Amino acid sequence: MFVNVLYFAISLFSFRNIGDIFRRATYSKYNTLSGSELVPSVSLLVPSYNEELTIIENVRCLMTLNYPTYEVIVINDGSSDETLKVLIDEYDLKRVPNPEFRGKLNTKKVRGVYHNEQFPHLFIIDKENGGKADSLNAGINLSRYPLISSIDADSLLEKDALIRMARMYMENPEETVAIGGDVRIANGCVIENGAVKKVSLPRQIWPMFQSIEYLKAFLGGRIGWSRINGLIIVSGAFGLFRKDHVIAVEGYRGGYPGEDMNIIIKLHRYMLENKLPYRIAFCPEAVCWTQAPDSYHILSNQRKRWGRGNLKNMIENRDMVFNPKYKIMGLLTMPYNVIFEALNPYFRITGLLALLGYVLLDMTSWKILIVFGLVNFLSGYLLSVGALLLEEIAFKRYSKLSDLVKMLFFSALKFVGYHQLGVLWRVQGHIQYMRNNNTWGTMTRQSWKDKNEAA
Repeated sequence: MFVNVLYFAISLFSFRNIGDIFRRATYSKYNTLSGSELVPSVSLLVPSYNEELTIIENVRCLMTLNYPTYEVIVINDGSSDETLKVLIDEYDLKRVPNPEFRGKLNTKKVRGVYHNEQFPHLFIIDKENGGKADSLNAGINLSRYPLISSIDADSLLEKDALIRMARMYMENPEETVAIGGDVRIANGCVIENGAVKKVSLPRQIWPMFQSIEYLKAFLGGRIGWSRINGLIIVSGAFGLFRKDHVIAVEGYRGGYPGEDMNIIIKLHRYMLENKLPYRIAFCPEAVCWTQAPDSYHILSNQRKRWGRGNLKNMIENRDMVFNPKYKIMGLLTMPYNVIFEALNPYFRITGLLALLGYVLLDMTSWKILIVFGLVNFLSGYLLSVGALLLEEIAFKRYSKLSDLVKMLFFSALKFVGYHQLGVLWRVQGHIQYMRNNNTWGTMTRQSWKDKNEAA
């Protein structure tokens, strides 16, 4: 009862904000800031490991954004494939003799920096493998501009995504330390020249479940958490940060998955301990399209990794839980994350065992179990429907009636099997954490170039 009340309260915060989001999204369509000299300059950081199939489309997309001043820094994290070679060949890059590294964050050895004066805003860092966090730190060290944006190499930004982020930042630049963008599933969409030309739902079942999941998490959840300044994560796929604050907290923490959550927790801690006014915001109209895992094996690896990262972050920052010193973060966000995210699988498993025990010991009737199950299902389903309603009110990206019907159907279907698999994957992730397993897990990429394959 408590967690459902909390879920609905966060959802209501999202609905309370949706009018402002709709007006902001409509206004931003005119790109009134795209040519302004007042827009802050941004360094786009793209950590890449074995991304030869997607990196060219990603860079092509980033090089054509509607934004006045920015640079693209691709960090090749010791790839074992042809990631570096395809970039060098595509842009005729040459090694820079004495590159200037402005930052001092510790990273693995940088083997070289590549550049071509015909593409003045593109830089490639080639370094020894050290993980995503280490790559981002290397990018920060080379970056020239006061704002940094982390972008996954298997993702594509909408042309106006960055300018929408900048508009939100410029509303309150003194207090804004980070902004998260909306992440959507590109599986099923038609991709041409590094841009989403036609939005469609995935045809495969695993990406389809993830589309529903992402809508609920980003629109139904993060809008509300942002409203009360309680965001605990800015997705690693697309986020904007003030570089000085990221450096102040010693950059990204390496050595384990969950660096996107860790950096946000560190920023909350730093700002609150130093009694500095701040906000960590969410910009749902700034959209990043990403490739979702399309097989059981790859999806399970991803979710186990998320489970490990979440648990480690909660254990390492346990002093913040129920600590009034950390305000909303300590009194609501962290306890919520510990109880209803990290410990959620164990409540579900023990609850299921208890229900089975009640039946076997004749302590309850089947009617009560059915009512309990229906209430549980309907509460979760209403939250998913609420996220779809937010999407239709503000964005209307899925214009076909058949798409809406399909999303409503999968919103219900995910409670039969997929939801339970999520519990299993999280428990397996916790077991991996106990065994000190910090591997990333097998991930495969699919080329954006073949429209039929991408669809």
